[in-house]
Amino acid sequence: MSQATITHGVFFSPQGRDLPRGRHALQPAAVQAAHRERIMAAFAELVAEHGLTSVTVADVVKRAAVSRTAFYGLFGDLPSCADAAYQRFIEVLLDRVSAAATASHDWPALIPSVIDAYLDTVAADLVVTRAMMLEMDSAGRSARDRRRQALAVIAQFLHDRHTFWIAKDDTLGPLPAEAFLGFVYTLRQLACDLLDEHAEPDLRALREPMIRWVSASVLGAASA
Repeated sequence: MSQATITHGVFFSPQGRDLPRGRHALQPAAVQAAHRERIMAAFAELVAEHGLTSVTVADVVKRAAVSRTAFYGLFGDLPSCADAAYQRFIEVLLDRVSAAATASHDWPALIPSVIDAYLDTVAADLVVTRAMMLEMDSAGRSARDRRRQALAVIAQFLHDRHTFWIAKDDTLGPLPAEAFLGFVYTLRQLACDLLDEHAEPDLRALREPMIRWVSASVLGAASA
Protein backbone atom coordinates (compact mmCIF):
# COMPACT_ATOMS: atom_id res chain seq x y z
CA MET A 1 0.00 0.00 0.00
CA SER A 2 1.34 3.46 -0.92
CA GLN A 3 1.73 6.03 1.82
CA ALA A 4 -1.42 8.06 2.39
CA THR A 5 -0.91 11.81 2.33
CA ILE A 6 -3.42 14.40 3.44
CA THR A 7 -4.39 17.33 1.22
CA HIS A 8 -2.82 20.35 2.87
CA GLY A 9 -5.18 23.09 3.96
CA VAL A 10 -8.50 21.23 3.95
CA PHE A 11 -8.66 19.81 7.46
CA PHE A 12 -5.04 20.11 8.57
CA SER A 13 -2.24 22.49 7.61
CA PRO A 14 0.99 20.97 8.91
CA GLN A 15 4.21 22.88 8.42
CA GLY A 16 7.24 21.10 7.04
CA ARG A 17 9.59 19.12 9.19
CA ASP A 18 12.28 21.80 9.07
CA LEU A 19 11.33 23.85 12.11
CA PRO A 20 14.51 25.47 13.42
CA ARG A 21 16.32 23.64 16.20
CA GLY A 22 18.06 25.18 19.18
CA ARG A 23 17.81 28.95 19.73
CA HIS A 24 15.32 30.57 17.36
CA ALA A 25 12.73 33.34 17.25
CA LEU A 26 9.67 31.09 17.27
CA GLN A 27 7.51 31.36 20.36
CA PRO A 28 6.84 28.10 22.27
CA ALA A 29 3.14 28.39 21.43
CA ALA A 30 3.94 28.55 17.72
CA VAL A 31 6.14 25.46 17.95
CA GLN A 32 3.43 23.59 19.86
CA ALA A 33 0.81 24.59 17.29
CA ALA A 34 3.05 23.35 14.47
CA HIS A 35 3.66 20.06 16.27
CA ARG A 36 -0.05 19.65 16.96
CA GLU A 37 -0.94 20.03 13.28
CA ARG A 38 1.77 17.59 12.20
CA ILE A 39 0.75 15.02 14.81
CA MET A 40 -2.94 15.14 13.90
CA ALA A 41 -2.16 14.99 10.18
CA ALA A 42 0.19 12.05 10.72
CA PHE A 43 -2.45 10.29 12.82
CA ALA A 44 -5.05 10.70 10.07
CA GLU A 45 -2.67 9.39 7.41
CA LEU A 46 -1.76 6.32 9.45
CA VAL A 47 -5.38 5.54 10.33
CA ALA A 48 -6.36 5.80 6.66
CA GLU A 49 -3.52 3.43 5.75
CA HIS A 50 -3.72 0.82 8.49
CA GLY A 51 -6.93 1.29 10.48
CA LEU A 52 -7.28 2.78 13.93
CA THR A 53 -6.41 -0.28 16.00
CA SER A 54 -3.05 -0.76 14.25
CA VAL A 55 -1.70 2.74 14.94
CA THR A 56 0.58 3.44 17.91
CA VAL A 57 2.11 6.56 19.41
CA ALA A 58 5.49 5.39 18.07
CA ASP A 59 4.04 5.29 14.56
CA VAL A 60 2.58 8.79 14.90
CA VAL A 61 5.70 10.49 16.23
CA LYS A 62 7.81 8.84 13.54
CA ARG A 63 5.48 9.99 10.74
CA ALA A 64 5.15 13.48 12.24
CA ALA A 65 8.90 13.74 12.91
CA VAL A 66 8.40 14.90 16.49
CA SER A 67 9.57 13.50 19.80
CA ARG A 68 7.50 11.50 22.25
CA THR A 69 7.97 14.40 24.66
CA ALA A 70 6.35 16.73 22.13
CA PHE A 71 3.47 14.29 21.63
CA TYR A 72 2.75 13.85 25.34
CA GLY A 73 3.11 17.58 25.90
CA LEU A 74 0.06 18.01 23.68
CA PHE A 75 -1.96 14.81 24.12
CA GLY A 76 -2.35 12.62 27.16
CA ASP A 77 -2.57 9.48 25.03
CA LEU A 78 -3.47 8.23 21.56
CA PRO A 79 -7.25 8.38 22.16
CA SER A 80 -6.86 12.07 23.08
CA CYS A 81 -5.08 12.64 19.79
CA ALA A 82 -7.85 10.76 17.97
CA ASP A 83 -10.52 12.89 19.63
CA ALA A 84 -8.71 16.12 18.70
CA ALA A 85 -8.29 15.06 15.07
CA TYR A 86 -11.92 14.00 14.82
CA GLN A 87 -13.06 17.25 16.43
CA ARG A 88 -11.12 19.22 13.80
CA PHE A 89 -12.76 17.20 11.02
CA ILE A 90 -16.21 17.93 12.42
CA GLU A 91 -15.49 21.63 12.98
CA VAL A 92 -14.41 22.12 9.37
CA LEU A 93 -17.50 20.32 8.07
CA LEU A 94 -19.82 22.33 10.32
CA ASP A 95 -18.18 25.61 9.29
CA ARG A 96 -18.47 24.83 5.56
CA VAL A 97 -22.08 23.61 5.77
CA SER A 98 -23.31 26.46 7.99
CA ALA A 99 -21.60 29.06 5.78
CA ALA A 100 -23.28 27.61 2.69
CA ALA A 101 -26.68 27.55 4.36
CA THR A 102 -26.42 31.08 5.71
CA ALA A 103 -25.34 32.47 2.34
CA SER A 104 -28.26 30.91 0.46
CA HIS A 105 -30.88 33.48 -0.62
CA ASP A 106 -33.86 31.09 -0.56
CA TRP A 107 -34.75 27.52 0.35
CA PRO A 108 -34.37 26.03 -3.19
CA ALA A 109 -30.84 27.46 -3.31
CA LEU A 110 -30.03 26.22 0.19
CA ILE A 111 -30.47 22.52 -0.57
CA PRO A 112 -27.84 22.20 -3.34
CA SER A 113 -25.55 24.68 -1.56
CA VAL A 114 -25.45 22.62 1.63
CA ILE A 115 -25.09 19.29 -0.17
CA ASP A 116 -22.33 20.76 -2.35
CA ALA A 117 -20.52 22.14 0.70
CA TYR A 118 -20.61 18.76 2.44
CA LEU A 119 -19.57 16.68 -0.57
CA ASP A 120 -16.94 19.14 -1.78
CA THR A 121 -15.33 19.23 1.66
CA VAL A 122 -15.15 15.49 2.24
CA ALA A 123 -14.04 14.87 -1.36
CA ALA A 124 -11.25 17.45 -1.09
CA ASP A 125 -9.22 15.22 1.26
CA LEU A 126 -10.13 11.56 0.90
CA VAL A 127 -7.33 10.49 3.25
CA VAL A 128 -8.70 12.42 6.22
CA THR A 129 -12.30 11.67 5.24
CA ARG A 130 -11.65 7.94 5.03
CA ALA A 131 -9.86 7.99 8.38
CA MET A 132 -12.53 9.99 10.17
CA MET A 133 -15.71 8.65 8.56
CA LEU A 134 -14.77 4.97 8.26
CA GLU A 135 -12.01 4.03 10.65
CA MET A 136 -13.01 6.22 13.59
CA ASP A 137 -16.16 4.17 14.07
CA SER A 138 -13.99 1.80 16.10
CA ALA A 139 -12.71 4.59 18.39
CA GLY A 140 -15.25 3.90 21.13
CA ARG A 141 -18.07 5.81 22.78
CA SER A 142 -16.35 9.21 22.72
CA ALA A 143 -16.08 9.20 18.93
CA ARG A 144 -19.61 7.84 18.50
CA ASP A 145 -21.02 10.49 20.82
CA ARG A 146 -19.15 13.23 18.96
CA ARG A 147 -20.39 11.92 15.62
CA ARG A 148 -24.01 11.89 16.82
CA GLN A 149 -23.67 15.37 18.25
CA ALA A 150 -22.15 16.71 15.05
CA LEU A 151 -24.85 15.21 12.83
CA ALA A 152 -27.53 16.50 15.20
CA VAL A 153 -26.05 20.01 15.03
CA ILE A 154 -26.10 19.98 11.22
CA ALA A 155 -29.65 18.64 11.17
CA GLN A 156 -30.89 21.20 13.70
CA PHE A 157 -29.23 24.01 11.78
CA LEU A 158 -31.00 22.92 8.59
CA HIS A 159 -34.29 22.58 10.44
CA ASP A 160 -33.87 26.11 11.81
CA ARG A 161 -33.15 27.48 8.33
CA HIS A 162 -36.18 25.64 6.97
CA THR A 163 -38.35 27.17 9.69
CA PHE A 164 -36.94 30.58 8.78
CA TRP A 165 -37.85 30.14 5.11
CA ILE A 166 -41.32 28.77 5.87
CA ALA A 167 -42.20 32.18 7.30
CA LYS A 168 -41.22 33.80 3.99
CA ASP A 169 -42.48 31.20 1.48
CA ASP A 170 -46.02 29.82 1.79
CA THR A 171 -45.27 27.04 -0.71
CA LEU A 172 -43.16 25.31 1.93
CA GLY A 173 -44.68 23.03 4.53
CA PRO A 174 -43.38 22.08 7.97
CA LEU A 175 -41.12 19.08 8.51
CA PRO A 176 -40.05 17.59 11.85
CA ALA A 177 -36.47 17.91 13.01
CA GLU A 178 -36.13 14.13 12.64
CA ALA A 179 -36.59 14.45 8.88
CA PHE A 180 -33.50 16.61 8.62
CA LEU A 181 -31.59 14.21 10.82
CA GLY A 182 -32.58 11.49 8.37
CA PHE A 183 -31.28 13.54 5.42
CA VAL A 184 -27.94 14.09 7.15
CA TYR A 185 -27.53 10.46 8.24
CA THR A 186 -28.41 9.20 4.76
CA LEU A 187 -25.91 11.47 3.02
CA ARG A 188 -23.18 10.44 5.46
CA GLN A 189 -23.91 6.72 5.10
CA LEU A 190 -24.02 6.83 1.31
CA ALA A 191 -20.68 8.64 1.34
CA CYS A 192 -19.25 6.04 3.74
CA ASP A 193 -20.39 3.22 1.48
CA LEU A 194 -18.64 4.78 -1.51
CA LEU A 195 -15.48 5.33 0.53
CA ASP A 196 -15.58 1.71 1.66
CA GLU A 197 -16.18 0.28 -1.81
CA HIS A 198 -13.86 2.40 -3.97
CA ALA A 199 -10.28 3.58 -3.63
CA GLU A 200 -11.20 6.76 -5.54
CA PRO A 201 -14.92 7.24 -4.90
CA ASP A 202 -16.96 9.75 -6.86
CA LEU A 203 -18.68 11.35 -3.89
CA ARG A 204 -20.13 14.06 -6.11
CA ALA A 205 -22.29 11.38 -7.74
CA LEU A 206 -24.48 11.63 -4.63
CA ARG A 207 -25.32 15.26 -5.36
CA GLU A 208 -28.25 14.94 -7.78
CA PRO A 209 -30.12 12.07 -6.08
CA MET A 210 -29.79 13.75 -2.66
CA ILE A 211 -30.99 17.10 -4.00
CA ARG A 212 -34.01 15.46 -5.66
CA TRP A 213 -34.92 13.48 -2.53
CA VAL A 214 -34.58 16.37 -0.10
CA SER A 215 -36.33 18.81 -2.43
CA ALA A 216 -39.24 16.42 -3.03
CA SER A 217 -39.60 15.76 0.69
CA VAL A 218 -39.66 19.45 1.55
CA LEU A 219 -42.00 20.45 -1.25
CA GLY A 220 -44.30 17.52 -0.56
CA ALA A 221 -44.67 18.58 3.07
CA ALA A 222 -46.88 21.47 2.02
CA SER A 223 -49.61 19.10 0.85
CA ALA A 224 -49.19 16.46 3.56
